[in-house]
Amino acid sequence: MTVTTIGFDADDTLWHNETVFRLTQERFASLLADHADTDHLMDRLMAAERRNLDHYGFGIKGFVLSMIETAIEVTEGRVPAGIIAQLLEEGREMLCHPVDLLPGAEDCVRSLAETHRLVLITKGDLLDQERKLALSGLGDLFDGIEIVSNKTPAIYTRAFEMHGDGAARALMVGNSMKSDVIPAIEAGAWGVFCPSEIQWALEAAPAPEAAPRYRRIETLALLPGLIASL
Repeated sequence: MTVTTIGFDADDTLWHNETVFRLTQERFASLLADHADTDHLMDRLMAAERRNLDHYGFGIKGFVLSMIETAIEVTEGRVPAGIIAQLLEEGREMLCHPVDLLPGAEDCVRSLAETHRLVLITKGDLLDQERKLALSGLGDLFDGIEIVSNKTPAIYTRAFEMHGDGAARALMVGNSMKSDVIPAIEAGAWGVFCPSEIQWALEAAPAPEAAPRYRRIETLALLPGLIASL
């Protein structure tokens, strides 16, 4: 069946995102260097992020709260107020960070917008994702925008029915096997994995190699050609 609708992930598919988090983690490690070594601190931070996802969701605000929680833990409740203030400032800087498009992203989206319905399907904080989309210059190219708390087969089913001809005639591309590829395939769409330079550990999952509708590309520049071959 011809693909008529294409879903795009946003963070680390269209623009850099995880690099901003990694820079903040480095500053976090520097601030807490007198209280914990970097590896131990990062392990504790990852554990905090994992258990807080159901409470805070995805995005910068939840990340900052997890850093503060980790700082309290590793200092046994004695973290200086100045460090807490600095972590809050780091979060504000993240929320103001410029949007840096990934190579080939703009050309890919503009090209496919001429022939297909495009839907942005992304997780994260509503205000931050809206800000990044506006700054990206790509917003007007999408026929639909879905900013969701999580990505599940039901989310993809609804999005592709609302903005297209259903999941069977849709394709989802993104850098997360766990969120962008597997649930889209389970909904009946094509799932295309486009790996990012830095992968967040909580988004990793084995590739569904046996799935007939699974594909992998190394750059978005290859997406139009892949779609034409399906």
